[in-house]
Amino acid sequence: MRLFPREEKFFDLLEAHIEHSVEAARLLHEGLRMGPSAMPQVAGEIKRIEHEGDRITHQLFTRLNQTFVTPLDPEDLHNLGSALDDVLDIIEDAAFRISAYRIDKIPAGVLEQASIIHDCCKTLQTAVGRLKNNQPMLDECIEINRLENAADDAVRALVSDLFANETDAIRLVKYKEIYETLESATDRCEDVADILQTVVVKNS
Repeated sequence: MRLFPREEKFFDLLEAHIEHSVEAARLLHEGLRMGPSAMPQVAGEIKRIEHEGDRITHQLFTRLNQTFVTPLDPEDLHNLGSALDDVLDIIEDAAFRISAYRIDKIPAGVLEQASIIHDCCKTLQTAVGRLKNNQPMLDECIEINRLENAADDAVRALVSDLFANETDAIRLVKYKEIYETLESATDRCEDVADILQTVVVKNS
């Protein structure tokens, strides 16, 4: 027996959106591995993906307003769409800052943060697919919480090192904002995981 009605278009849109976040996170990680000179082009590509994500979000909300019977509570669908959009927005913001601030070095900890963001997005992609197929997703939500905790620990170490060793005030501000923006990306992923868990509980 299926938990949800057969209207699948909403799930297709959610899957399309998280697919864009996975791609943006992959590009961010790869760009950082290539170094600061690669980031302007990467930031432009991620901006294009973010625009496409906005289009999908608009489609989701339009369909939500036009559909009488939805597979989930309309408020839950709206919250889920908004939270997924926030993930992609913050990845784009991180790429923009790294490019615009013209930093001359990518700390190893930043690469670690980008890798965690990519892992979070891939795990969310699995969870959204499992939601569509009426399958349990607790393991994925737990993994995202674990990754978010790891990101918090990594950022604290980076910020502590920054204040201990950086003497240039402008560089300190630049790097601190980049670290905190990257951390926000994993926070937004955890927000999606929390909404997914709420949806499952309400529909069980």
